[in-house]
Amino acid sequence: MTESSLSVEGTDKMKWFAFSIICAVLQISYQNPRKHWTLLPNILVLEVDGTLGEQNLLCMESPQELIVSANQSQEIFWKKNGIEQAQRGNSYRVQLEESLGGGNYTCHSEDGSLLNHTIVLIKEDESKRRKILVKTDEDYLKCTAQNYNGEFHCSWTWHSSRSGRVAFVSAHRLPDLNTKCSVDTSGEWTCSSGHGNFSCTVNDNRISCLDKQHCPYAEESKQICVTVFVLSQHFLLEKYFKRFYLSDIVKPDKVEIAQVNTTVIQWSYPSSWSSPYSYFPLTFQIAQLKNGCEGCDSPCSNYEALTVHSTDTQFKVKHRAKAVCVRAKDAFSFSQWSDWSHKRLRNHRKKRNKHKNK
Repeated sequence: MTESSLSVEGTDKMKWFAFSIICAVLQISYQNPRKHWTLLPNILVLEVDGTLGEQNLLCMESPQELIVSANQSQEIFWKKNGIEQAQRGNSYRVQLEESLGGGNYTCHSEDGSLLNHTIVLIKEDESKRRKILVKTDEDYLKCTAQNYNGEFHCSWTWHSSRSGRVAFVSAHRLPDLNTKCSVDTSGEWTCSSGHGNFSCTVNDNRISCLDKQHCPYAEESKQICVTVFVLSQHFLLEKYFKRFYLSDIVKPDKVEIAQVNTTVIQWSYPSSWSSPYSYFPLTFQIAQLKNGCEGCDSPCSNYEALTVHSTDTQFKVKHRAKAVCVRAKDAFSFSQWSDWSHKRLRNHRKKRNKHKNK
């Protein structure tokens, strides 16, 4: 063999070696998603980055089942979303491309009996544009609490062109990483850990949660973390979360306004606000309107408001005021103001004059 032929043979071997390495890398990247984990029993989440991939599903996994599988493997057939697939046997290869591949995969025996099922959800890179919820007020989740009793609510806005639903809910105190969450047949979620015991209910675009271990008279040392996984009709999963102290999100309900006489009004704390009021004081703002603004969408928003820090809940209005607006907020935190309460004033003096003229 000549030196030149040896050189060509060596070059070919190097090319074949390089080609084999490239094929091996491509095969590894094709075979599996970036990450996979179980959301709930029989619900598998595959995290993808948009490249081609595949995930293997097993119909039967226990030793006893595998014995049956060895004898009946070829008789097992699969369905995806109720439609029979061509693949047969105990394993099924889910093909992944971009955000496609999710679905309800069921395996059946030869007579059609259901043997097992796996719901495959696809989770894209979180840096990509969100598709299921719409960001409002610079955030996806808006959380509020009426008081300091440990109950709070979080809401969101569904994208107009997508049909979504809640797939998983988690609530816990940071930095607790050992929280376990489950859902019962009534749809109530329970999340338990060493630092909290939360129960949550879901209603379309809103969840309501209660920290059963929260003490309203103690200072909050740990933030609450709420996580909501939402699911599109195409089995696309997205994760949204928010962290807060109750003092960050507390928003009192509207106050009740009453007219004492022609010049004095009084208001009361919302019945839902935490008590005693001396421990949970509110700060109030009062706006006096020169006209009643009947039919206005926001009659109180365009008037200068006077802030009242006193515990006195009575106020003498100006002679020409025809209506008043009052709102409240927690006196000790930089939280939200309540919605305005609006009341049109009765002018007894004018009514008496009209009566005398008659």
